[in-house]
Amino acid sequence: MAFKPNYNLQRAERNRQQQAKREAKQREREAAVARRKAEQQDAPAEPPQPDEPAAS
Repeated sequence: MAFKPNYNLQRAERNRQQQAKREAKQREREAAVARRKAEQQDAPAEPPQPDEPAAS
């Protein structure tokens, strides 16, 4: 005879998987934010000056 299904255990396992997926996605977002902030800090504060003056 087969075991009686344990729905609470199955539900808890699904919830753990969902939580792990959410945490992984959040870590990816935080890494992307950190990369953007690092790029922004490395970029010059002033816009680059054009090489040639504008012809008027």
